Amino acid sequence: MTAALVRLELEPLGPHFGAVVHGLDLAAASDDDLVALRAALVDRKVLFVRDQRLDDDGQVELGRRLGELTASHPVVGGVDEAHPEVYALDSADNGFADVWHTDVTFMKRPPLGSILRAVTLPPTGGDTNWADAQLAYDSLAPGVQRLVDGLTAVHDGTREFGYYLAQRRGGKGNVWDGETVTRLDPVEHPVIRVHPETGRKGIFVNPGFTSHIVGVSEFESRALLDLLYAHLTKPEHIVRHRWRAGDVALWDNRSTAHYANRDYGTERRVMHRITLRGDVPRGPQPVR
Repeated sequence: MTAALVRLELEPLGPHFGAVVHGLDLAAASDDDLVALRAALVDRKVLFVRDQRLDDDGQVELGRRLGELTASHPVVGGVDEAHPEVYALDSADNGFADVWHTDVTFMKRPPLGSILRAVTLPPTGGDTNWADAQLAYDSLAPGVQRLVDGLTAVHDGTREFGYYLAQRRGGKGNVWDGETVTRLDPVEHPVIRVHPETGRKGIFVNPGFTSHIVGVSEFESRALLDLLYAHLTKPEHIVRHRWRAGDVALWDNRSTAHYANRDYGTERRVMHRITLRGDVPRGPQPVR
């Protein structure tokens, strides 16, 4: 069967955003299955596949079949020496993600996408929410769209990971885009990103890593960012996933932001994530 004939069984979670994939074994998927999965990912932006049997080896193999893997993170080491690509989010080691963010936007080339696997779940809580950045842009008023289309923002990972790099890694992080990370210099990205595969525009700022907008006053920057954050995270732009054992989530990092609920007290929550190498974000017009 050719890739064009593969039809995944998708259960949409909203009119335009998110889907549960039924009847797919990720460990045994054919190449055509994964081509179809990749297309569905661009279209639906976040996919959930239940009842999977993946371990770290299987998760890495899946990632390699879908794209080029990055290191686990620019700063944080892999889960073990055998799996330098796997980033462990462990609540016992401050592994929380309870701020809206898009993965690793503080690097010049953020990941294309992420694949997250549930390892240890609390009895209740720990849901993850995803926001559709393209739907959010489309629902902005036309005048606001024109205002933000040409803007550039600075993304800075120092607040979140600067201490970790200096104190826990001795100033030497992982290899990212062919270079060893020894410092987290702020980078600039367009406020509105044009998706390289679909041409759709999406909001590409996030509270986790965006520090300010270039070329405006601090007051104007904060007002614009607060407007975009509030709009991005409106309920109609969000899907929420309640995790259970065997769940795997895949999302397009170029068109989404996400937030993990920290509502499980002292219970432990462990998630393993890998990321696919992405491209340099481009805006609706050349960034000056």
